[in-house]
Amino acid sequence: MKNEQKDNKGKITFICFLIASICFYISAIFCFISETTDSSMGVVHLCLGSAFLCLSSTHLNKEKNDDKNKKGE
Repeated sequence: MKNEQKDNKGKITFICFLIASICFYISAIFCFISETTDSSMGVVHLCLGSAFLCLSSTHLNKEKNDDKNKKGE
């Protein structure tokens, strides 16, 4: 039962990182398109989106490595 809850928690964390990444990318696009704001805020949002995308992929790889280690035992 605990392993299922841990798997669900990991999937939810991965999805949250991915959604945050997409939101930052969309915000960066709007900052670049908008004429009233400068592009520096768009660059910040682009970097944050990339950081969250890296976090989501790292989290996913960590789960795969943990699963391989458990099967090897």
